[in-house]
Amino acid sequence: MMPSHKAESEGRNHWSGPWRILVFALASTSIASLLVEFYQIVSMRWFAITVFLPASLALIGIAIIDLRRGSRQTGRAIVVGCVAGLVASLAYDCFRIPFVYSDAWGINSVVPTLKLFKVFPRFGAMILGERIEQPVYSVSAHLIGWSYHFSNGATFGIMYLAMVGDTRRRSWGWAVVMAVGLELGMLLTPYPSVFGIKLGPAFITVTLTAHLIFGVTLGVCSRWFAHLWRPAD
Repeated sequence: MMPSHKAESEGRNHWSGPWRILVFALASTSIASLLVEFYQIVSMRWFAITVFLPASLALIGIAIIDLRRGSRQTGRAIVVGCVAGLVASLAYDCFRIPFVYSDAWGINSVVPTLKLFKVFPRFGAMILGERIEQPVYSVSAHLIGWSYHFSNGATFGIMYLAMVGDTRRRSWGWAVVMAVGLELGMLLTPYPSVFGIKLGPAFITVTLTAHLIFGVTLGVCSRWFAHLWRPAD
């Protein structure tokens, strides 16, 4: 049973500017784990263990405390953003599957073959402190890499909620702007060169379309979830 509006109004509202900035900063440590490695600040392994993991635990703690003792707006935003981000990640990956398996499915005459999932075991290898390029990646590298990939989706969702505040009152189009902006930003980082990605027209078109799908799904789902779990007005 969802908490009543009366019960929500009795708690202190933490969903203010400073708290939203804090939530955004904590969530951003997921993608920052990759960026610090790209720019040789510290290793991805070190950052993921000493910064991203504690930040994730802090987000969970903030959500639990607010849902129990606060107005529940901060906790709700973290949960809604996380779930919507995961759903958006699934939609994003489902769109890319035909391009990854077009050779195996015999559709490469109409769908170009692109190694869009090749980075995931490399993420895992970086977090494990292994070489980025390996002939064969371990199961651990694949599992950790995919988990990191979905952590990006979940935290992007939380970051989006922290930026817009209340998705019921903001256009979901802002999620599309954010998603496309993130993709364009990553293309300007060492990401392509580190992972040996050739930025051809097909790759850019497919990845931008995938991020459009991510943004639309994130925006629509987060708004829908927010309406299902309504805050006190």
